[in-house]
Amino acid sequence: MKNGKFYLILSILLLTGLTQLNAQEKKMTRKEKEAAWRAERLKKRAIEEREVAHNDSIAFVQAVNAIREGSWALEASNVTFNNGVTRFVTQSTNFVSVNNGQGIVQTAFNNSNISSPNGLGGLTLEGDVSGEEMKKDEEGNIYFNYSIQGSEISATVSVVITAHTNQATATVYPNYSSRQMTLSGYIYPYDTAGIIEGTSGYY
Repeated sequence: MKNGKFYLILSILLLTGLTQLNAQEKKMTRKEKEAAWRAERLKKRAIEEREVAHNDSIAFVQAVNAIREGSWALEASNVTFNNGVTRFVTQSTNFVSVNNGQGIVQTAFNNSNISSPNGLGGLTLEGDVSGEEMKKDEEGNIYFNYSIQGSEISATVSVVITAHTNQATATVYPNYSSRQMTLSGYIYPYDTAGIIEGTSGYY
């Protein structure tokens, strides 16, 4: 009888120990799964970051080549005025472009297009482009300046392309006014840009 009780107690202890061991193994397995999941997430993130960097580099090269070829457009997502006020705008109708020696600076701020000079809610100013100058700094940023001269516009335009991307700004400095403005967005080759050109000139 005593032996029976002994074996019963021993069996219970063994069963309890095995249960605890299995629980520990399951717990470790869960930790291992979490570690593997984290490692996989980090791996995917690294791949995504490399792809983004690769795509940005391609876009950068395309933007610089478009500038050099004189056929490009900067589609602006926001415009900042010399008083510091920034307005978020539609990219397709707010842009700076150069193509075949002709430059355009276009804005479209108003929701109502009926009374605007360009029919899009703003102005479309055209002129001949000259005096192009390009340089690159040690960090890889591109600086491109040119003059635009026409019946409605006389200005200097300063373009800055951020290194390894096609993100850029274009600041328009009117020659006979201090009312400069900066258009911020992305540069694309002219024939792939999604810009909509309005009617040029003032009323």
